[in-house]
Amino acid sequence: MADDEIVRRIEAGDLVITADIPLAAAVLEKNGHALSPRGERYSPETIRERLRIRDMMEQLRDSGAHTGGPATLNQADRRAFANALDHFLSRA
Repeated sequence: MADDEIVRRIEAGDLVITADIPLAAAVLEKNGHALSPRGERYSPETIRERLRIRDMMEQLRDSGAHTGGPATLNQADRRAFANALDHFLSRA
């Protein structure tokens, strides 16, 4: 429900920080911007591939495979996020 509300409220040019790939895709569809907590800026050119990978991993998990979760955020991830956010804000 939270994702639906975010998408409902987003306006063109807004920034959403999320690791949720389907939410990022919905934000991009509404001409918003999406940034991961690791500093990856999602784009219309890359989101389809990210959705395919997410779906493939979900199928593996559903079949019983142990895929593990994302790695813990480390200092390099935090730095990459801070740099990407600074870059976005300086251009806004």
